[in-house]
Amino acid sequence: MQLFDVYPLYPVTPVRALGAKLWDETGAEYLDLYGGHAVISIGHTHPHYVARLKAQLEQIAFYSNSVRIPIQEELAKKLGELSGYEDYNLFLCNSGAEANENALKVASFVTGRDKILAFKGSFHGRTSGAVALTDNPKIVAPFNASHKVAFVGYNLEEIEQHLAQGDVAAIIFEPIQGVGGIIMPEDAFWRGMADLAAKHGALLIADEVQAGYGRSGKFFAHQHAGIRPQLISIAKGMGNGFPIGGLLVAPEIKATHGMLGTTFGGNHLACAAAMAVLEVIEQEKLIDNAAQLGEQTMAALRQNPKIKTVRGRGLMIGLVFDAPIKALRDQLLFEHRIFIGTASAPNVLRLLPPLNTEMSDLQVFINALI
Repeated sequence: MQLFDVYPLYPVTPVRALGAKLWDETGAEYLDLYGGHAVISIGHTHPHYVARLKAQLEQIAFYSNSVRIPIQEELAKKLGELSGYEDYNLFLCNSGAEANENALKVASFVTGRDKILAFKGSFHGRTSGAVALTDNPKIVAPFNASHKVAFVGYNLEEIEQHLAQGDVAAIIFEPIQGVGGIIMPEDAFWRGMADLAAKHGALLIADEVQAGYGRSGKFFAHQHAGIRPQLISIAKGMGNGFPIGGLLVAPEIKATHGMLGTTFGGNHLACAAAMAVLEVIEQEKLIDNAAQLGEQTMAALRQNPKIKTVRGRGLMIGLVFDAPIKALRDQLLFEHRIFIGTASAPNVLRLLPPLNTEMSDLQVFINALI
């Protein structure tokens, strides 16, 4: 049997990793400034992370949600403390797509409505419930989601026209679009959107799968705008490579038994990985580090005349060029041995390095672009 060939692969085989560095089977060293779509939040094989997982393996690795799992409660408490959402509740699952799918379900349960507003260029997952929540024709599967979806621009009048019809359950939004190319409107736009949603009885779902967990210089990227969505989806950097996702649920939304379900969500190992991430973020002050390094890096990149636009927050950075960047990406990987990311727009390069990356590593990338 062979692997189902749905991913274009580079001829690089990483066999070892530490921090922001990777080594292949020949011993060649690479700089990882992408971290698997913002997954590697505290660096590869962080010693505290490794120790946490090893210790959990020696106790119990998995049992279902039919029994009390204290590490889930420990994780919820620590996440509430660091994020500023101590009064919210946490539902644990396995991925960002699953977190968003459950957010849509909750929004429909609460409002009794089935229409969703999403933004053009957004991406919220590849499951049956969330697959329609992207307008990228290369990604949409040939079946319809269980919700009606309308894609809107960053235009408050257009949004209110939809909301005024009275059938919108929720607006789902990425505070910073990832796959779309590190796109974000002004903070005032999000505040206006939140006011309109409240006025018309629609919930807000903040998709923080890629932008969350300190990457923007705050725990959640939407916190820059001072809004509080009723539902917040998380994944990617949450487990530093171990599959885990979650949904933060506002206290006014009451749970009932059987409302949501999952088999592997919140298993012991996943929770241990997530706890390690939060502990390292707190102990090493990685949110502040992301904010400071982001400012320094973007300031330096703005001096490069080859780059048309530099956009982003913290260590979620998009570089816009006048032409497609495929050749540049190949050059960075094969000549400079630097991993970076692309976007749905062919002329946008994405940087999503670990939050504990050092400025010296980012300077290597800055120099490679000269």
